[in-house]
Amino acid sequence: MARPQSILFACTMNTVRSPMAEAIARHYFGREIYFASAGLKRGEADPFAIAAMEEIGVDISRHRPHTFEDLEDSNFDLIVTLSPEAHHKALEFTRTMAVDVVYWPTPDATAAQGSREAILSAYRDVRDRLTARIRDLLGRPPVGGA
Repeated sequence: MARPQSILFACTMNTVRSPMAEAIARHYFGREIYFASAGLKRGEADPFAIAAMEEIGVDISRHRPHTFEDLEDSNFDLIVTLSPEAHHKALEFTRTMAVDVVYWPTPDATAAQGSREAILSAYRDVRDRLTARIRDLLGRPPVGGA
């Protein structure tokens, strides 16, 4: 597959996984590729996701969760789904379009329990997994990031 020029990241609520992926991808490759994110349902901003991303210098505090139906443009080269529900929706959403859809199974950090540190650790794990997958997909970013 040629390097995509526009990528949509999709998950269930558009509060943790997909906005993290969008922000990471934009941080490293935002000058070269268009990125967006969406969910099946519109959730609320997640303070743990914001904190985990702040640790790597990426601000997602202004992200407002939205759904597939909220997208202004549905012309993407690639849709990366991060939850089984989002994968099903993306396949339905694209059935009449020429777009690649790939599924990256990604844990739901909101299911983590325990101390604040244990929960934050689950969010860091999601962030780090997404960073590795994005770099593998798009190639290593220049030294020093974007």
